[in-house]
Amino acid sequence: MVTNSTTRFSNRVEDYVKYRPGYPVEIVRFLHDNYGLTQDKLIADIGAGTGISTELFLKKGYRVIAVEPNVEMREKAIELLDSYNGFIPKNGTAENTGIDSNSVGAIIAGQAFHWFDALKTRIEFKRILKPDGIVALIWNERKTTSTFEQEYDELIIKHGNDYVKVDHRNIDTEHIAAFFNPEPVHLETFANKQVFDFEGLKGRLLSSSYMPARDEEGYQPMINDLQALFNKFQQDGVIAINYDTKVYSGKL
Repeated sequence: MVTNSTTRFSNRVEDYVKYRPGYPVEIVRFLHDNYGLTQDKLIADIGAGTGISTELFLKKGYRVIAVEPNVEMREKAIELLDSYNGFIPKNGTAENTGIDSNSVGAIIAGQAFHWFDALKTRIEFKRILKPDGIVALIWNERKTTSTFEQEYDELIIKHGNDYVKVDHRNIDTEHIAAFFNPEPVHLETFANKQVFDFEGLKGRLLSSSYMPARDEEGYQPMINDLQALFNKFQQDGVIAINYDTKVYSGKL
């Protein structure tokens, strides 16, 4: 069953916070150096979730409006990030952010753009952006080059409820280019990885909205397969998940 995109992570907040990958700090430097994204410019993080992408910029002294429609995730972001002076939580969606017109210097969306209505979102983004403002769409794309990574992906396909339908890789470069059109879009890729013991790997799997949750049918067979996969490939009790962190950036 496909759940509503604004509620589908409600029962996964703790796993999301603990086990979702962060983003390379080099992204901040890249946007600063290539687009002049200085700390005096207000950022809107759309679909901010628990604040993983928001915190990347807060740590560097930026002010960030974290727009998130999911109550549980937004409350967790407030719990984690409220000590930052530049943190501004807001209930809203990509299509209706509630942000003032011509007020932000940059819009970021980490692991979220594939949930948006692209046509309505583009109108809203253009409304809230200042002239010469930029957009950066960010994804951690799990690599599938090693045998472990390929078999882990097969496990997800086998046990996932709607993984093939909601996988962010369904949003390809052509769709993203159409969103930025007629302006050009730039793709920059950064290396990223996580190292897990079995409990961490399990938490990472359960943080994905398309996998059976702990109280759902299919959970135990999935965990049994995950344990077998971990035992097969672990080294010294840990295993790595590698990512290409992709940043699509440009003006609208």
